[in-house]
Amino acid sequence: MMVQSNVAEIASIVSESSRAAILTVLMDGRFHTASELACMAGIKPQTASFHLSKMQEAGVIAQEKQGRHRYYGIHNQEVAKVMESFLLIAPPVKIKSLKQSLQDKAMRFARTCYDHLAGSVGVQLTDALLDAGVLREDHENFSVTEKGEGFFSELGISLERVSKKRRSFSHRCLDWSERRHHLAGALGQALLERLLELGWIQRVPQIRAVKITEEGKKGLKETFGMDLLKEGT
Repeated sequence: MMVQSNVAEIASIVSESSRAAILTVLMDGRFHTASELACMAGIKPQTASFHLSKMQEAGVIAQEKQGRHRYYGIHNQEVAKVMESFLLIAPPVKIKSLKQSLQDKAMRFARTCYDHLAGSVGVQLTDALLDAGVLREDHENFSVTEKGEGFFSELGISLERVSKKRRSFSHRCLDWSERRHHLAGALGQALLERLLELGWIQRVPQIRAVKITEEGKKGLKETFGMDLLKEGT
């Protein structure tokens, strides 16, 4: 009996180098125009438009229109999880310049993984929540303890609203650079958004890295017991 599967079709979509570069850029969780993606992926705008059309047809990316502009982003969390898995097993990119070295260091220190915090800071933050008894590990997921309910409420995160989202609530995501788990799912997204609102972290242009502000270092220390002395440590 012949087994019918469309896995090869999806594999061919993400295996092409230009499309893989675009998807890696979109792992920042934001929507970008075709020209922005072309610039960040190092390809021509016409090439980017062609590949975006292919990926949209395959259901890998989504498009939103605002006025005359079209913006593209990863279709859903499942696509992001697959891309993160690829990054986990892919060989490291060869560093050929000081700029690449600095960007790589920044990405490993703190970055967005689709819509939640990753890198060394993301893992440290998750460990801090576990050590404080705010979260506990439950097989492939994290769960919020009774103490955690009060903690997130004080932080300004409504668990009731977060739990109503049609997605995983708080699953574990294996970090490709740290090789350890960080908090993902709807709760991970809510926590990232709250840290951005507080001004504790800021997005870095052009790449997925995020910067911890001076106020953020103080806030992370006081709230989570995290002592971030410098990047990469």
